[in-house]
Amino acid sequence: MKQVKITVLKRTWNEDLVNKYATPDLAPCEYHKEGEVFYSNGWQKPEALCDNAWKCMQEYVIALAHGAENFYDGELLNKNAFLASCNDGFRPVCFLIEATEENADLFVDKDGLSH
Repeated sequence: MKQVKITVLKRTWNEDLVNKYATPDLAPCEYHKEGEVFYSNGWQKPEALCDNAWKCMQEYVIALAHGAENFYDGELLNKNAFLASCNDGFRPVCFLIEATEENADLFVDKDGLSH
């Protein structure tokens, strides 16, 4: 099994939807910042990663760790990657998920670093 790298690419804000459907105090995602990087051993969520984001990417992390490739019928430049976003319609965050060449360890600490 390979270690999987998860990179925060973009935080978005759908202001038109927020104005129409959200409470006035809603703000852009505060969990993640663009450029953050996490590592998964292929089955364990990095502790600092948002639970909802993990739910949206978990099956792809597992698949990549086990050698899956060519998602989107080969439309991605990197055949060992997947682009995912969390399911928050007001403020979705986009993640790049990539299988690495490193073998996965059995434990990932609270900061998403494997040991």
